Amino acid sequence: MRVMGIDPGLRVTGWGVIETGSYGSGKTARPTVIEAGVVRTSDSDPLEKRLNEIYIGLREVIDAHLPAVVAVEDLYSHYRHPKTSILMGHARGVVFLAAAQKSIPVVTYSATRIKKCIAGNGRAAKSQLQHMVASTLGLDRIPEPPDVSDALAAALTHVSDSRRSLS
Repeated sequence: MRVMGIDPGLRVTGWGVIETGSYGSGKTARPTVIEAGVVRTSDSDPLEKRLNEIYIGLREVIDAHLPAVVAVEDLYSHYRHPKTSILMGHARGVVFLAAAQKSIPVVTYSATRIKKCIAGNGRAAKSQLQHMVASTLGLDRIPEPPDVSDALAAALTHVSDSRRSLS
């Protein structure tokens, strides 16, 4: 199964495509990274241009890798910074649109669920999550920027939850 994780943001949208498989005897193979990266936009551009750039970038990745599912972190809001969640919501909308146009289902996970699944602690530090993503995927170094690690963590959470529901 091919899973695309996305960490939506207006300035930087991280994405990662992983693939799962199994060994011949029914054992599950370690997920592997197919490709990962970011879509960057300029703060000086108007919102509609930035959203279009995110859309185009994600559509290129989706078209190139044809994931079976897209995993995205749930929207959350901090009472001190409500504008941040509103802006993130715009970027998430573009993610949902890009996936829907290819009939790809989108699943969402809370930040605490992702951290608990990957690092074993729902309040894990970002650095701990990054190290666990690298370890789980057998990478030589931590994926950079952190938006890529977050996207890969969302994809890995979906893989973990999918395996759990099958057993």
